[in-house]
Amino acid sequence: QVQLMESGGALVQPGGSLRLSCVASGFNLDYYSIAWFRQVPGKEREGVACIRKSDGKTYYADSVKGRFTISRDVGKNTVFLQMEHLKPEDTAVYYCASDSNGSGWYPGRLLSEHEYEYWGQGTQVTVSS
Repeated sequence: QVQLMESGGALVQPGGSLRLSCVASGFNLDYYSIAWFRQVPGKEREGVACIRKSDGKTYYADSVKGRFTISRDVGKNTVFLQMEHLKPEDTAVYYCASDSNGSGWYPGRLLSEHEYEYWGQGTQVTVSS
């Protein structure tokens, strides 16, 4: 069964850190670019970061640049999102998604949601004191 599963979401204080994991089963993440999105109720899903399959280059939304780091562990078939200096506005459900096309992103933004083949179920991140 092909699926992505996120974990690592939690309640954390402002300024704190979290590491999210996205584990793939049923397929090899090496052949996909992997993106992280987040969504707040009532708002559109926002693209946060991506790691491209072809060269491992990364993309970050301006809102998280310098605070979030996306990385890949080939042996564990897992992509991570390390989040530092968290802010209340980072509160959201975080999703990972896979893209076999491999382009990763367009200038200034990630691919549109329909361009990703697989999505995880999401993990809740809450930043609050």
